[in-house]
Amino acid sequence: MDPIMSRPDAAALVRTQMSRKGLTWTKVAEAVDAPLVWTTAALLGQHPMTAAQASAACEVLDLGDDVGESLQQQPSRSIDPTLLQDPTIYRFNEALAVYGPALKALIHEEFGDGIMSAINFQVDIARRAHPDGDRVVVTFDGKFLDYRW
Repeated sequence: MDPIMSRPDAAALVRTQMSRKGLTWTKVAEAVDAPLVWTTAALLGQHPMTAAQASAACEVLDLGDDVGESLQQQPSRSIDPTLLQDPTIYRFNEALAVYGPALKALIHEEFGDGIMSAINFQVDIARRAHPDGDRVVVTFDGKFLDYRW
């Protein structure tokens, strides 16, 4: 009996097939019938997919059942420390380092003592035209969880 393929190996095969087939994350998310950012994160190993979602992804990507099986496994959510050096990921960390304390203060002022959930959470990305160059709009939409004693 062979072990279940690792999430990083499945993600590498997903990326390979996307490149070889000229697919976009949007096209795969449409096939999976799930939100774009969630689907992308799932295919990169951060969320488990249902059997139907994994099957749809593997069908559009021409990947085998071994990849589908891996995509259904519960992930260990973490980040490879080398990814923190990627300029895009680094800028997200930088933005949170600069604006995180202000966002926390504003959340507390508006909602009270609590946090924004990253579990009951949605995230979206959009492009907005701007005269100085297009803007990247990232929306974090998390449920407010108040501290209860």
